[in-house]
Amino acid sequence: MHVFVTGATGFVGLAVAQELIGAGHSVLGLARSDEGAKALAAIGAKAHRGDLADLASLRSGAAAADGVIHCAFNHDFSKFAANCEEDRLAIEALGDVLAGSERPLIVTGGVGLIAPGRAATEEDRPPAEGVPGYPRVSEQTADVLAGRGVRAAVVRLPQVHDPVKHGFVSYLVAAARERGVSAYVGAGENRWSAVHRMDAARLYRLALEQTAAGNDMAVARYHAIGEEGVTAKEIAEAIGHGLQIPIVSIAPEKAVEHFGFLGHFAGLDMPASSGLTQKRLGWRPTGPGLIADLAEMFQQPERKKGQHA
Repeated sequence: MHVFVTGATGFVGLAVAQELIGAGHSVLGLARSDEGAKALAAIGAKAHRGDLADLASLRSGAAAADGVIHCAFNHDFSKFAANCEEDRLAIEALGDVLAGSERPLIVTGGVGLIAPGRAATEEDRPPAEGVPGYPRVSEQTADVLAGRGVRAAVVRLPQVHDPVKHGFVSYLVAAARERGVSAYVGAGENRWSAVHRMDAARLYRLALEQTAAGNDMAVARYHAIGEEGVTAKEIAEAIGHGLQIPIVSIAPEKAVEHFGFLGHFAGLDMPASSGLTQKRLGWRPTGPGLIADLAEMFQQPERKKGQHA
């Protein structure tokens, strides 16, 4: 298949592009800059210039492809609501092109707020109107598009990691560097699910291939979960040991003060499972765990000095 990948120069999207090419597909990757275009060329992908706000570029990229994987999202949390609306419009633009064509659209969602306090499964669905206080509606937009004849599926991501980046955990590392302590909220028993970056990339490919081959217009949900739940205390201890700083508990009411925007999530219990995904796609996560990747990152002196991205 010739696949259009948004976010193809990003942390997850570039791995997805590499996985697709390695499996014999060709990739047209959305690129905002010359640097991004060069990164795509280096892995054997073709660049398609544009960005999420350029709906015409999204439509033309989708029109040139046999399927689309939408990985892009603007993670500037100072304008989160605006970025969520941009994401919704981007998904709609992609869907407009694919409607009635049987060409698949894979949309990215998250597992964090699907079922707080218990392990979320693929059968859990977010409210049609969205989660209160959380304006991202990627999944809901995919559901609307399915009703318009788009063959869509959703890949839900947890904390995606490798030895360089670790999802929201990267912000915890930054806060620990700045404040000189590695903190968790309360008893630190709340859990975050996680997956290695390359395991997530493989799941996107399998989801694309499965969606392209199917006839059911209902939106399938797939969970890219390698670890169902790593506790906040375990994460804080790994960061504290790596930075050689104290590990402390903070009260819930101090979380936003300490962590900034992430304080709203730092104390939430957000585990998730991938049993149904593994059964349906034959996907098996094999990469290192989150704590192992954190340990490897801290073992590299140049990153210990603050060059962690």
